Amino acid sequence: MEGCFELKELPSSIGQLYALQKLHLLGCSKLKELPSSIGQLNALQKFSLLGCFELKELPSSIGQLNALQALYLSGCSELKELPLSIGQLNALQAFYLSGCSELKELPLSIGQLNAFQALYLLGCSNWTKLPSSIGQLNALQGVYLSGCSELKELPLSIR
Repeated sequence: MEGCFELKELPSSIGQLYALQKLHLLGCSKLKELPSSIGQLNALQKFSLLGCFELKELPSSIGQLNALQALYLSGCSELKELPLSIGQLNALQAFYLSGCSELKELPLSIGQLNAFQALYLLGCSNWTKLPSSIGQLNALQGVYLSGCSELKELPLSIR
């Protein structure tokens, strides 16, 4: 869905779209929350939340997205933290965070992502550190940092 400016919530019935592989919510600037049924999207491979300025949190059920390979969060300026269940996304290969100005860190559980290959942190100006568990990501091929002005050093585990 692109340019869904007035959309404030998704119906819980979205969880019944069992074959859905891509969900792109672009410019849904009034979207405040996602239903927990989002975790029932077993075939979902790519999930994009771009310009969802009022989104305050991701449901913990997001960790149930077993097929999810790429997660894009851009411009989610009200998002303050990520659920620990992010560490359960076993197929996740790439995570893009851009302009999520209230978000300050990744959960330690990120170190559990065995397929994880790329982390993009762009314009995350409030980040002061990366979790030490990032060194446990054996498949990690790249960490891309830009505009992370408060990030002074990398964890010893990845140096």
